[in-house]
Amino acid sequence: MKKIKSASIFIMSFFYVSVGIQHFIDPGWFVQIMPPYLPFHYQAVYLSGFFEILFGAMLLFEKTRYPAAWGLMSLLIAVYPANIYLAFNQVPQKALGYSAFSVSWIRLPMQFVFFALAYWHSKNVE
Repeated sequence: MKKIKSASIFIMSFFYVSVGIQHFIDPGWFVQIMPPYLPFHYQAVYLSGFFEILFGAMLLFEKTRYPAAWGLMSLLIAVYPANIYLAFNQVPQKALGYSAFSVSWIRLPMQFVFFALAYWHSKNVE
């Protein structure tokens, strides 16, 4: 189990850092899925990207893994409204070329998987 958990930590770290970098390379993509009622779209995209990179990198180190995992869980909760907006609204789906039941609906349950992984990563490697 220790090897699986270590591999999972490495994979998720790479995933979060990569997606965080995408927030800076293509912020417009992320702005498309932000609900209109949220203010400061670009600032929020950059801020969430920064924290994805930070927490993703922190996940690699045992000393910072616990706060990184809890930071990622908080971030996943914070960005969930964007995933709901994407799943239930045609405007962002059309802008991104998604159908109603494509990637937009896959993202909703995947957030719970990522949350569970982050929680698992917050625990000591058994």
